[in-house]
Parts: sequence; C-alpha cells; structure tokens
Amino acid sequence: MDWQAEIEAAQARISPYVRRTPVMEVAGLGRSDAVTVKLEQTQLTGSFKVRGAFNTLLSQPVPAAGLVAASGGNHGAAVAHAGARLGHRARIFVPEMAGPTKIGLIERLGADLTVVSGAYANALEAARTYEAETGAMQIHAYDAPGTVIGQGTCMAEWEDQRLDADTVLIAVGGGGLIAGALAWLQGRRKVVAVEPEQAPTLNAALAAGAPVDVEVSGVAANALGARRIGNICLGLVQNHLGQSVLVSDDAITAAQQALWRELRQLVEPAGAAALAALMSGAYVPEPGEKVAVLICGGNIAPEPF
Repeated sequence: MDWQAEIEAAQARISPYVRRTPVMEVAGLGRSDAVTVKLEQTQLTGSFKVRGAFNTLLSQPVPAAGLVAASGGNHGAAVAHAGARLGHRARIFVPEMAGPTKIGLIERLGADLTVVSGAYANALEAARTYEAETGAMQIHAYDAPGTVIGQGTCMAEWEDQRLDADTVLIAVGGGGLIAGALAWLQGRRKVVAVEPEQAPTLNAALAAGAPVDVEVSGVAANALGARRIGNICLGLVQNHLGQSVLVSDDAITAAQQALWRELRQLVEPAGAAALAALMSGAYVPEPGEKVAVLICGGNIAPEPF
C-alpha cells in the first residue's frame, strides 16, 4: 500500500469534519531544552480517534444496519460523533473499566451504548457478535487500514505545521495512532513507542516476534488497554520503529500533573504517557536531539488529582 498517498487523500477527505489541533514549544517538561508538543487531546471528542472514524465512514458505503464498535471509551465516542454527524446509527460496546467520564460522553453523543463486564477484549467479542447478527459495519479501534490511515493524518498535519524534531514520542495501546505515524513518516524521523508497564502490548509482541495476549491494568488501561497489538501496527513497527519503552503508573501521573501545572492542559493518563517517558528517563535523548511529544487524549476522570 502507498501509505503516504492514502493518508494525503484521507487528510483532504476528513478536513471539513475534524479540528486542526494546536502545537506548542515549551521548556520545563523533563529537560532544559524546549520540547514540542501537539495537543491532540483538544480534538473533537477529546482524542485523535475521530480521524480514523471519519476516514472509515467517508471512504466506504455504510449498510442500513449502521455501525458497531468496541472501545475503551475514546474510539466509541469518536464513532458515535462521526456516525451522528453523517447520519448513521451506531452501537458502541465498552467495558466497565471505561469509566463514567467516557461512558457519559458516548451517551451524550447519542449512540446506543452497551456496557460489558471485563476489559476491552470482552467488548470486542460482543461487538463482533452484534456485527454477525445484524450486518452492521464494524469500525475497528486500531487494526484496520481505514483507521490507521485516518490516524496518520495527525502526523501529516503536524508536519504541515512545520514540526522541527528528530524524535517523536507516541503512546501505544492497540497501535492505531503510532501505526499511522510510522506509515506517514516512513523512517524520516525517529519514533519512540511508549507503553505503561502494566499494559506492554507492543513490547511483548516485539519480544515474541508476533502479537501475543498480555494482561492489562493500571491508570491508563481504559485507553491503552488492548490485550494484543494490531497486526498492521506490528508490521510497520518492525520496519520503522526507533525504540520501545515502558513507563510506570507513577510516571504517568507525574506527567499529567506537569501538563496541568506548567501548561494548564488537563489530560487523561494515556494522553500523558508519552511525556512520562521523557520526564522519567525511560527515554533519554542524545545531546542536541530535538524531541516532540504527542499528547493524545483528554477524557479525564473527575477530580483526577
């Protein structure tokens, strides 16, 4: 696949429906040199996920049965929003661990919502059953070309905004966001994958040489809690990834607090995970290395601190 051409086409396709999110250059976030951050948590529905949702819906026909998606929360909100915007029914399955903030957001967006016990994998199983029974179109949260291509528009947009960085740090759950970035960049910049220690989906796959199931928990599990990395992501990672690192829950929480304290940006744990790698020393830049961090989600629980 010509990933870059597909992402360029997606960027033109979805631009009337998504927000061009801001970029800031700041000092004090874990190092003396300035760090560039892209505030993708200011995107519609509070995360990058609307990019993939709109791209999927605008690039193929939608059946009369409508849409179905499984989600830890952010993807479900994105599909609910995109479906409503384009006039399609949407049924969203989320696990209980999605939490009241994300569940409430999906409800407000008007989708038919089903909360299932367990983790994301249980919601995905329920969504697949619904798909088979109704003929609804499944919009996968991360392991589908339309999703990956849509998420790739985030990095394409960032380069349009004159990104000046040698290295970009990106949080990983199922891998849709980092897959899109790798598909766009094709090795032109170093990309560092950041995962919580308690949800090491990509890290485990790299060690095994193939996707494997892992147990997931921790503060970011409702967004970075996929049990198995996507096949599309792993293929792109094996060709283009610079490094994979893990961060603790304490480091993630510290990064959340720094974003609020220094930038007045209130983000969820997953949104702060990439910054946590820089602040905690899980990723140590070389002298003079220009670093950028993608802040990817803002659907935070009430009273976070």
